Amino acid sequence: MAHPDWLHRWGPRSLFQAGASSARILPTPSERMGLSWRDWYEQKQSAHWLDDAAHALYRQYPELSARSGLTHSQARTVLAFTACMALGFALAPVGWLIGLAGFAGGLVLILSGLRLAAALTAPAFAPRQALPDVALPVVSVLVALYRESAILPHLVEALRALNYPADRLDIKLVIEADDRETLSCAHALGLERQFQIVEVPPGSPRTKPKALNYALHQARGRLLALYDAEDRPHPDQIRQAAESFAAAGPDIACLQAPLNWYNANQNRLTRQFALEYAAHFLTLLPFYLRMGWPLPLGGTSNIFLTRTLREVGGWDPFNVTEDADLGLRLARHGYTTGLVAPPTLEEAPTRVGHWTAQRSRWIKGYAQTLLVHLRQPARLLRRDPALLTGLIVTLGLPVLSALLHGPALVGVLIWFILPFAPWTTKALILGLALAGYTGALSILVCGARRAGLELRVSDLMLSPLYWALQTPAAVRALWELVWRPYYWSKTPHGHSLGVTDHPGTSPPCISTSQRHSLASRLPRRSLPSRPGVPVGRTTRSRVKARSRGR
Repeated sequence: MAHPDWLHRWGPRSLFQAGASSARILPTPSERMGLSWRDWYEQKQSAHWLDDAAHALYRQYPELSARSGLTHSQARTVLAFTACMALGFALAPVGWLIGLAGFAGGLVLILSGLRLAAALTAPAFAPRQALPDVALPVVSVLVALYRESAILPHLVEALRALNYPADRLDIKLVIEADDRETLSCAHALGLERQFQIVEVPPGSPRTKPKALNYALHQARGRLLALYDAEDRPHPDQIRQAAESFAAAGPDIACLQAPLNWYNANQNRLTRQFALEYAAHFLTLLPFYLRMGWPLPLGGTSNIFLTRTLREVGGWDPFNVTEDADLGLRLARHGYTTGLVAPPTLEEAPTRVGHWTAQRSRWIKGYAQTLLVHLRQPARLLRRDPALLTGLIVTLGLPVLSALLHGPALVGVLIWFILPFAPWTTKALILGLALAGYTGALSILVCGARRAGLELRVSDLMLSPLYWALQTPAAVRALWELVWRPYYWSKTPHGHSLGVTDHPGTSPPCISTSQRHSLASRLPRRSLPSRPGVPVGRTTRSRVKARSRGR
């Protein structure tokens, strides 16, 4: 009988085998005659790069790698908690349900308070120091692609539109070596000299972060920007990030740009997703930054200091939300993350099935990241209580709320239908529901206004149903966490190529002569030009942590 091997690892051990056997065969002297020195060197180094891409983080920081799986103490805690929950339900089901309802009510009040505070927090973007073209640093741009031939031409046009000197761009299209269709499309595009196609040899785990780690070995820029296949970044995004790094202190390692969807108005699902993203990137993240908590990075539109990214081990190839994990790992090394204003537009999933698959991967990755960084919670509490608090608020509460949204909505409806339920209890439940809805409504309205999105009454009315969709995704995420922890559910792209209904966009790709609504609508005071102004708070413990190297 099959059983999960999750007491020490989260998945099949076959995934942990080194990928050296899958590396390219080195060229013979006769083959080297037809290669450039760069191509020959890359082929010579590919086996080493591939092995590092999959296993370097585990070798350097095993306690911060998802490959290590659960510790013995975590496994005992999970088993004890599960046994207690099952025993409590068996012995006193009514009391168990009342306790669960009380826990959910407390969670609602905490989340509502945090969201109201976030809505009242003005966004603080990183200060900038204007730089002439000659002073701009070289920026490596990494885009991991797999089966993206349909959307690749649009991506290339968006990258060509970047307002940055071409000779200071090092754009790498990172494509799996066996993805012949995408490779053929890339070679047929007539790419300029700033573009380079990086073929990733096959190897396990087959994930986006492993491909990015492989390309990281070849990045030559002082800064490194990360994008996804469907992205349409604002033309000024990289330039403003470079100017922000010029004005930043030594603790700033990463800048995150806000994300939203260019097909926001395609259907009701994409509208809800657009409002959720606006609330997250333009309301919650500025609040986290103000509180001094680490930012869970989005999977795209991150601009890093390349040397710092290499110092902390790059991306975790065994974590399916490598972005959120990297934001936490940067904080544990004593670094902070700032925000830049120019946004990136993406393609939102247009079908519930695609949305559920993507959301389940995110929730699974959040749970993975929590387990990784809570391996020694007492030690983390002593060293940096703000980081532990931020970890619980930014990752723990979203996982819990995703699990409870559906049951809470059903429970509230059933309780109000029951004729024998006391009115005092109904009033209490109604008050909690209104408190939770008010907190969520506040960040939705605030985020939509900051992003320049049109807000309809029907959107606000349908939001509770949209939130309830997270529960099936969360259940699937927990199942996959046990049985398929490193399975990467890829989101299909290219269904909305002709749709550009976000304010300030133009089909099919953005133009350098136009501006997205966010950058044009933000007050000028949110983009200060004074150099030396700190972004966020860096606690003394984080500075000490950086000096210790972890």
